[in-house]
Amino acid sequence: MEPRHQSPIIVVSSRHPPTREIVWNELRNRYGRDYEVADFRSPEEALTGLDGFTEAGRSVALIVSGFNDDDPDGISFLAEARMIDPAAKRAAIVNWGDFARASDTFDALASGMIDLYLVRPEQPRDEDFHSGITDALGEWALGQGQGFEAVRIIGEASARTTELRDTFIRNQIPIGFYPASSERGQSMLAGLGLDSPALPVVVLLFTDTPTVLTNPTDIEIADAFGLMKPLPDRQWDVAIVGAGPSGLAAAVYAASEGLATLVVEKQAVGGQAGTSSLIRNYPGFRRGVSGNKLTVSAFQQAWSFGTAFHFMRSATAIRRQGDELRLELSDGTTVRTRSVIIATGVEYRRLGIPSLDERVGRGVFYGAAVTEAPTMRDRTVFVVGGGNSAGQAVIHLSRFARRVTLLVRGPTLAASMSDYLIRQMQTTPNVEIRYSTEVVDGGGDDALDHIIVRNDEDGTESRLAAEGVFVLIGSEPHTGWLDGVVDRDEWGFIRTGRDLDARRFEGGRPPYSHETSLTGVFAVGDVRRGSVKRVASAVGAGAIAIQQIHQYLADQDDDS
Repeated sequence: MEPRHQSPIIVVSSRHPPTREIVWNELRNRYGRDYEVADFRSPEEALTGLDGFTEAGRSVALIVSGFNDDDPDGISFLAEARMIDPAAKRAAIVNWGDFARASDTFDALASGMIDLYLVRPEQPRDEDFHSGITDALGEWALGQGQGFEAVRIIGEASARTTELRDTFIRNQIPIGFYPASSERGQSMLAGLGLDSPALPVVVLLFTDTPTVLTNPTDIEIADAFGLMKPLPDRQWDVAIVGAGPSGLAAAVYAASEGLATLVVEKQAVGGQAGTSSLIRNYPGFRRGVSGNKLTVSAFQQAWSFGTAFHFMRSATAIRRQGDELRLELSDGTTVRTRSVIIATGVEYRRLGIPSLDERVGRGVFYGAAVTEAPTMRDRTVFVVGGGNSAGQAVIHLSRFARRVTLLVRGPTLAASMSDYLIRQMQTTPNVEIRYSTEVVDGGGDDALDHIIVRNDEDGTESRLAAEGVFVLIGSEPHTGWLDGVVDRDEWGFIRTGRDLDARRFEGGRPPYSHETSLTGVFAVGDVRRGSVKRVASAVGAGAIAIQQIHQYLADQDDDS
């Protein structure tokens, strides 16, 4: 237990004595060992208290405020509190049955004035209330990057360091990062007996004796983690390439329905969805859910049903041999399987600007907002893109950065981004949106310190100070390894079902809706031509593909 003066703070504010007493007692009794719970009798007192905590260097994890007849300004107080401590989570406490305030509460949630709302407990041990509190505290703690370190990274800002941090965090491996040039970093290197090692240095602290790796490859890391055990020499019913939402959903349904299931993943579970800080429109999660939490839970679910996972490998080729498909992997092994699901997803396109691409990891990032956001504290940041991922990145970064500007190439966001994200950006004080604007250049002595943008309406160019640029534009499918094997469109997306020019497979049957031009090979998620770019649709596609594979395998058995 941390000393009291170091404990994070939970702030309670309400003019209504019963609300303040009930909430304060619930929070103190449940969380008092780990958090200091401070109560204030009005928003004015609470704002003064928050200023004092900030000046003292104290961390505020959560701010809760009543929203009732005595606290009609509870939501506006929470919005104002964000300017003092952007990282703190903000919750409005409403009374059960006060349905007249539902619309205002939902509007505040949609616009980002609050992070969640909770119904005031009316009896002891209100677990629904505490479920919301613990979720908020968990998200706050994840953003702070504090606590137990299973892995320690010592290095400098670089594309490889960013990639490693992103991979570990997305796989929910607790890490600590220390700049090699810092006094702490130098001390750590000396303690490991390393003098000018190749960076980054990765230290596994959970092994009996710390394992030290210098500038390791993914395979070397996987080997150190014990993930390089060879696959059993067997035939799988289905091999799934990619552990994004669609691949994980397919794994859950396949394994739970008795199919021998293997998932091959080259980096981290979750795909692009795993980098989303908050998905608010996924059905069933009224408070929203982070992409990482959603996809890691799906991974654990698939694993519990018996799915085998093979990490840090990618598929390099696929071919048919008799009644089997042979899936060749980057580690030189070959998987024998009766069917394959391709769920490799997409990656963000590069800007193609040398001065920026050479600074990846040193101020320029491709889709790594969740991992890098805390390092952007009090900085001037830009996000390039117009889709939901870009909007989610803006909202998440705005909790840390001094200023976040979204650069949109088109004249509007209406066709490319969900309305709730647009509204939230428009009501976030430190967020600006620039339309008809694209990045054309940038630079700095070492790390990024400026970008050049062009207004596409009048052609004028401007130099803007920039300490971070997050690029989330377009998408390129991971299908280069399928050249000459399955039909793809001109952009590399896989054609399936009726999109295959009415071709027929052997035996005269048409392809299933998610089946590719290669019999027994299916495609789901963003990699599939014409897919809906939403997590829920990707999950549905994974489930549908498994039902089609059941039918495909039954037909194969009937023919044999």
